[in-house]
Amino acid sequence: MIVLVAALLLLGVVLGAVVQIPLPLTLVLAAAIGCWLLVFAMRERLSTQRRSR
Repeated sequence: MIVLVAALLLLGVVLGAVVQIPLPLTLVLAAAIGCWLLVFAMRERLSTQRRSR
């Protein structure tokens, strides 16, 4: 339960910060985070496949 409250609090802080910066910068940062998540997912998938061989 505490983890859920902490996650919601963090989400509120992040959304509050996003409101303060201009929309183009928000979109650029969102794209950068999305790319980072894709790279992370691809690395995890590759490492999992290597371990299973």
